[in-house]
Amino acid sequence: MPPVSGSFVGAGQQQEQQSANVNYGGNPGVMLQPPNGQPPFQQQQFPVEPSKQFMPIPSQMSGVAPISQMPNGHPRQVDDIANHQNNTNSYSNSMTGYAQQSQLPSSAQSQMPKIPNSSAVQYMVQQQPQQQNGFIPTPGAPPQQNQMVPSIPTSNAFPAPPSTGPTPTAVASSSSSSFAAPSPPSPASFAPVPSSISSSSISQGPLPPFANTATATMGGSASMQPPYGGAPLPTAPTTTATSAPITSQPAPLAAPPTSATSMMPHPTGMPPVCSAAGAQPYAQQQYEQPQSISMSNQAVNQMPFGGDMGRGASSGTVPSTVMMSAGISARPTYPLQRPSMPGANAAPMGAMGPPQMPGGMPPRMGAPGGGIAQMGNAPPQMGGPPQFGGAPPQMGAPPQMGGMPPQMGGIPQMGGPPLMGGPLQMGGHQTQMGGPPQMMGTGGAAMQQQQKSRLDPNLMPSAVQVIDEDRSTRSGPFPTGYPTAEIPPLTTTEFIAQDQGNCNPKYMRSTLYVAPGSSDILKSSQLPFAVTITPFASLHPNEMRPPIIDLFDMGPVRCHRCKAYMCPFMEFQDGGRRFKCPFCLASTAVEEQYFAHLDHTGRRTDIHQRLEQCYGSYEFVATKQYCKNGVKPKPPAFIFMLDVSYTAVHCGLVSVFCKHVRDLLQKLPRDIGEQRSSIRVGFATYDQTIHFYNLKTALGQPQMLVVSDINDVFVPFIDGFLVRMDEADSLIETLLEDIEDLFAGTRTTETMLGPVIEAGLDALKAADCAGKLFIFHTNLPIMDAPGKLKNRDDRKLLGSDKEKTVLQPAIDYYGKLGEECVKAGCAVDLFLFPNSFVDVASLAPVCSITGGSLYKYHYFEEHKDGKRFLADLAHDISREIVFDVMMRVRTSTGLRPTGFMGNFFMDNSTDMEFGVIDSDKAVHIEIRHDDRLPDSNAFIQSATLFTSCSGQRRLRIHNMALPVSSDFNQLYRVADSHALVSFLFKQAESMVHEKTPKDVREAVTARCAQILATYREKCSEQAPLGQLILPECLKLLPLYGCCIVRNDAISGGSDITVDDRAWMMQLVGSLRADDAMLMLYPNVVPISDLVLEKSTDEVVLPASVRATYDNLNAEKAYLIYNGLMMFIWIGLGVRQQWVQDVFDANAVTHVNTENHTIPERDNAHSRAVRRVLDRINENKARCMKLFIIRQQDALEAWMKRFLVEDRTSTTYSYVDYLCNIHREIRAILS
Repeated sequence: MPPVSGSFVGAGQQQEQQSANVNYGGNPGVMLQPPNGQPPFQQQQFPVEPSKQFMPIPSQMSGVAPISQMPNGHPRQVDDIANHQNNTNSYSNSMTGYAQQSQLPSSAQSQMPKIPNSSAVQYMVQQQPQQQNGFIPTPGAPPQQNQMVPSIPTSNAFPAPPSTGPTPTAVASSSSSSFAAPSPPSPASFAPVPSSISSSSISQGPLPPFANTATATMGGSASMQPPYGGAPLPTAPTTTATSAPITSQPAPLAAPPTSATSMMPHPTGMPPVCSAAGAQPYAQQQYEQPQSISMSNQAVNQMPFGGDMGRGASSGTVPSTVMMSAGISARPTYPLQRPSMPGANAAPMGAMGPPQMPGGMPPRMGAPGGGIAQMGNAPPQMGGPPQFGGAPPQMGAPPQMGGMPPQMGGIPQMGGPPLMGGPLQMGGHQTQMGGPPQMMGTGGAAMQQQQKSRLDPNLMPSAVQVIDEDRSTRSGPFPTGYPTAEIPPLTTTEFIAQDQGNCNPKYMRSTLYVAPGSSDILKSSQLPFAVTITPFASLHPNEMRPPIIDLFDMGPVRCHRCKAYMCPFMEFQDGGRRFKCPFCLASTAVEEQYFAHLDHTGRRTDIHQRLEQCYGSYEFVATKQYCKNGVKPKPPAFIFMLDVSYTAVHCGLVSVFCKHVRDLLQKLPRDIGEQRSSIRVGFATYDQTIHFYNLKTALGQPQMLVVSDINDVFVPFIDGFLVRMDEADSLIETLLEDIEDLFAGTRTTETMLGPVIEAGLDALKAADCAGKLFIFHTNLPIMDAPGKLKNRDDRKLLGSDKEKTVLQPAIDYYGKLGEECVKAGCAVDLFLFPNSFVDVASLAPVCSITGGSLYKYHYFEEHKDGKRFLADLAHDISREIVFDVMMRVRTSTGLRPTGFMGNFFMDNSTDMEFGVIDSDKAVHIEIRHDDRLPDSNAFIQSATLFTSCSGQRRLRIHNMALPVSSDFNQLYRVADSHALVSFLFKQAESMVHEKTPKDVREAVTARCAQILATYREKCSEQAPLGQLILPECLKLLPLYGCCIVRNDAISGGSDITVDDRAWMMQLVGSLRADDAMLMLYPNVVPISDLVLEKSTDEVVLPASVRATYDNLNAEKAYLIYNGLMMFIWIGLGVRQQWVQDVFDANAVTHVNTENHTIPERDNAHSRAVRRVLDRINENKARCMKLFIIRQQDALEAWMKRFLVEDRTSTTYSYVDYLCNIHREIRAILS
């Protein structure tokens, strides 16, 4: 498989892009098998040193003189507007430092010793259980001699599916094989076998404890259709197709083994032959399902100063090879640790440590909810179901057979999921989802042998299980570590970080918590080395906010060469007169006012007063040299610009806005210590003209001035346009009442947008302040004015090679306007309320480039969508935000940040510029090598220059140190799966702009396959190719890879609208890692058994279930949400009392599914459900729209698209994709 080349950079980057080979790849696994005839033994347990405990950180308008006409050429009311141009930011000079720009030629791949790390636990999926006298072990019971049941006939080989739909059809093609789910192992039911590892490969030290393993037994060729119940959609009836077996050319096999120890894959790569009585040898499957799936579970190596690594361990511990019997493996509950570093987990020298909370340890946190974005509710299309904007899309036809299959002996290459209605592409052959492909022999004859086996999806690695185990073992206090950062809990785990010198992972995460020693090692590992930065992330109430440090006129202390800021990793020398920079290794003289003597340990005597030397995150108060033109900024402003055209008035937008926005403005953000917000506000309305409102208190009532020259807009006044809420609250109340009455009878339908943004930008320039524009717009801007757009809606192009023609901006006007906004410290938040095509792809750049947000409410109705709109607006107004932002990331010598992904503007190759940045925005930055790294630590520092809500210019610094290693085992052991997957997701989105959908899907699949293939090659034992071995940290990579390639932002076809696709692509660019993971894999929670605590009115959410329809019980109701949509699915067998209490209906069939709301009823069940919905949406970037769906409703087929482990008409199931990944790995290794 050729390597994929490319680099991904932020918008506006001017440097020449260099093509670099990006390889992908993976630690060893041990097969565990109890041989027959051996006495059972008790698995030895090893004591684990308990981890340290930490404390938490703690009227009508009268007298108004409207200007009804203002002719072209009317003199400007403010003469100096033209003089307010962008000035060069002096910060760009002060931030310019030493940076090595050239890419050194990559050296030959270093010959690294192959470490046969066999300290892994394998989840085995074998082909057939061994039968004795026609009996097999009872599923779910420990294996005992006296516990036997008759073997199930082949025709009924599969267990009965849940009663959530029609009975699935099973087809058997071999009467001599049967299927049974194996029993979980008993702790004392394992017997030792001789080790398959040479004695020279076993490291000294105690043997590690092992987690349980899972062994699934597959036999015969029975296949079954997933129990998808539900009525078919009107335009695309669902066909019930029985999955037929896949045929292949038979090949002779050796005699079947007769003992469990011999149930190893055939050396030729054929599936293992089972020893069931009367079983006939069968041919290699063309589907090539993995004979075993192994997730390596690393061993424990207790080291001095070791921290709790959670999902990793030290290298070099190689235990014996054992084979375990069946059972789903649980992740280890013992602390897994990184190789010890000198001073690991110790606080920085002299570090004060976080404030301690009285009363002992904090309570464990529950599972955080997720929220990202929302789409509106669309009315049904003629003859079909509603579209993606608020209801299900039209379903495409199932894939058809077609194309020539590959010749026998060829290795099929994995393609992407098929286009809507097309065949499933698997390299050279085409496979129908519901039936077998025709395998062609060397003579071209199709084999008619009917045979297929099905992997049990419940035995595949589960995202729900991994998330729940991480929450149970790693929630609570988390020390960030020193001198190097500890691998953090997953983003889905609620923890309380304790800053010990490395920053809170909520601010900055790395995909790898070991820096590769050289570019050769990084390319060989195939893992992306990147950081995801959310510089103003929201924190837990018990977490310490970055302290603010004011050094007055001296300003922040920096390295004289690379301009890095003082941090805990600076080393003081010469009695404290100089300090050595860890980034460029230069020595800088200490200024006299910053000097302090060193004690006998080399620490500064005043280290407890220098917080920048103790913590990983902190803020410096900036001096005038960091301000534009050397002048300190004024407090920023929010300007609200409301569309008052016919559509906006009659859909209820104007009414909702005017009734509620005054209350929302009471929650304007403010700096810590401020009693009232310093942010000023202004109001304007527009249709074919722009109306500005003067709120000067001396007037006594609002005054409206109209600007009709839309080709040369200007602000007719400045004094009185931007006011403080506490000074003009009564005038704002009067204004909002008058606006609703003034435009109630409007008949204007055409609107503009470009001049509106220009007018808001001019207002901020005239006021000489930064700020944000809140623009509420309804229709496509077709008026003859700057920024005019045409209707180019053509959803049939989505998913094709020509989709870029409708997903790229039609004009560059809004992109250039966004660049002007960034230079002025202005951002644009766009709230769209369209009833038809509005060309989101052309409008989105003005939001993306400035760091703003884009909200979309398709077919807005006040009574249905008003509450959701107000929740989004309230969060947008009140969340933490900073203005006029510039960010730079510095790395230690030998590393260089190269690929920048996010919503920002870049005018050079190093600095990211934002109009604003808030607590919900993140950027991803890829790091590459310029040279080989020294065998010490690598350092990363993020510096963000901004203006606070009070107008103070400050710098926020985040620091991280990582150990350097050239050991492949360590790289895979300390990978942060959520940071890595979110990086791959954003990288895929950036590729959509340049490549075809098929190329993007193939690139994602190839990268996932090569990551795992390299792991197999470099870190695991030489197990047969029939075994799929997955590293513990990345065992969900195939699942998340499947979720990426089927996500609508990446592969959305003609079943969604062009605007929805463009909106989701814009959304992905700024997602935080936790929001990205929720968007990829939705949460499915049963809600029909919720219990409301009477004393606290809180609800404890039950455990989530896997996102597959098979897990939906018809006797329960479930909440399904992914940050974009929220569904309540009601099974037909739900208790009548629960339906009555929650929905005020006598039966499930009587539940109102039109309004998609939960009635407010005064009973425990209703309060519990509503409390859960509020808790999930609370403090999220977007309020998810709710859909209520009954089992077997037409909308159910659309909801199933979000059950990402299931197959759809155009996408793989999780099991299918896992098999395809395995085939790719085999092709790479062979």
